[in-house]
Amino acid sequence: MTYIVASFYKFVNLPDFAAKQQPLLSCCQNQEVKGSILLAAEGINGTIASVSQKSIDTVISFLRSDLRLADLEYKLSSAETPPFERMKVRLKREIVTLGLPEIDPNQQVGTYVSPAEWNALINDPEVTVIDTRNDYEVDIGTFKGAQNPNTSSFNQFPDYVEQNLDPTKHKKVALFCTGGIRCEKASSLLLSQGFEEVYHLKGGILKYLAEVPADESLWQGECFVFDERVALKHGLQPGTYQLCRSCGNPVAQFLTCPHCTTKEVS
Repeated sequence: MTYIVASFYKFVNLPDFAAKQQPLLSCCQNQEVKGSILLAAEGINGTIASVSQKSIDTVISFLRSDLRLADLEYKLSSAETPPFERMKVRLKREIVTLGLPEIDPNQQVGTYVSPAEWNALINDPEVTVIDTRNDYEVDIGTFKGAQNPNTSSFNQFPDYVEQNLDPTKHKKVALFCTGGIRCEKASSLLLSQGFEEVYHLKGGILKYLAEVPADESLWQGECFVFDERVALKHGLQPGTYQLCRSCGNPVAQFLTCPHCTTKEVS
């Protein structure tokens, strides 16, 4: 059985976000859609799955019935096993947690770069390329030449910027993440700190892997995703990773978890 997976996010002012929780949850449950959706005053972020395209379309149409979400975009992929066990609609302070409420992508973000244009950008020697994801995500795949901030959570990213980047030295910065949402905030952060040319990959790694042929790709490895699939490859095909039952880190199938092995040795 094939499951259709739809991922979406949008930064938009939603002061009434709490009132949207129950109607949205009911819509998803009525359509037998499962997944996770976050609502906050700054917008919406979610991934849902169903065996029925009609059910996915119904939920997307329900979301778009709010004029503030009328242009909500989404990305489709697939899974051969259920990506989610249940449906959750949660209320949050932020739809992606940076910990700096003054950073508002609704006010300013960097320049979007399409997957087709991304290779040329990151091949420019004057461009500093930064992976805004966490270390366990970077470990299983990233773009060639990208810097790893070595963060365990996104709210550590501002410290990385403060300690490692300088707007007078790093004139051009290119950011990327899984689906694009973290880069929205990261680019807004950099612009607020005086960085002049800030770019980010539109649609994130997943859109790049869906659109750029493998023989033209600068991506190395697989892309971690936050559902039961664990990782995806080019063409958004299932990857070769699973989550360690002990520590929860991604580990290549049939291999001993290096994180747990290290702990045992120490």
